[in-house]
Amino acid sequence: MRVYTIGFTKKSASHFFGLLRESGAKRLVDVRLNNVSQLAGFAKRDDLEFFLSKICRMQYVHLPELAPTKEMLDAYRNEHHDWETYEREFLALMDERQIAKKGIKRKIANGCLLCSEDRPERCHRRLVAEYLNLRWGGVEVVHLG
Repeated sequence: MRVYTIGFTKKSASHFFGLLRESGAKRLVDVRLNNVSQLAGFAKRDDLEFFLSKICRMQYVHLPELAPTKEMLDAYRNEHHDWETYEREFLALMDERQIAKKGIKRKIANGCLLCSEDRPERCHRRLVAEYLNLRWGGVEVVHLG
């Protein structure tokens, strides 16, 4: 199974949708907690769903259970918690939610995990992909950007 990841920050719409179209992903799996923020520009839920359908012929799926809690995000961003603490807490949350046992495999397979961060190194979309590979095995992770 292949799972792609992408962030929309610091990308033009042209570059973003071009990466998705060329990737071969079948659907975009939005793993953001808040997918309707005005700050998201072209990546707001309704706009994104429309653009994906018209430009990439892709489905849109929102799986907020793969997002951190608001409290976790606030602590990391506003209280300057270190990445290692955030990562440990997020992975514990995935275990608590029993993510690997939920019926999400079909939605994730050949899908592209979306978050806002421009790079995957310090983004929970990378953690989700790696977590699922550890639990399911055989997940090839491809970061589009």
